[in-house]
Amino acid sequence: MHFTKLVPSVFYTDLSDGIKLFVDCLQFTIVHQDIHTAQPYCVLRKDSIGLMVFQDEQLAKEHHPELRLVTDNIEEVYAQIASSHPHLLHPNLNKVTRRPWGAKEFAITDTQLGIRFQEW
Repeated sequence: MHFTKLVPSVFYTDLSDGIKLFVDCLQFTIVHQDIHTAQPYCVLRKDSIGLMVFQDEQLAKEHHPELRLVTDNIEEVYAQIASSHPHLLHPNLNKVTRRPWGAKEFAITDTQLGIRFQEW
């Protein structure tokens, strides 16, 4: 078997919250959207990463995922997020920190999920 990507689905009570995080803060691009359906959603992409964000109140209540994004320049990512969206920094990992397993990490969170940024 050979796989080339993993495309997660993230569920929000309000789809605009997902757009604020991924498009406004992390600069993903909306490559497809279907807003006027029973389950509105958007397909998002940045570089080789893709994900789908859905508006579904029930599933949003059941699922609160944590995603990890690996970068080669965590200091640059941190500086950009800390200056543009400091309210998203996770209170328990709001600075770039060297972890015992060797990665440098920091995290952000919104109403639905957490994202941990890593540099190995």
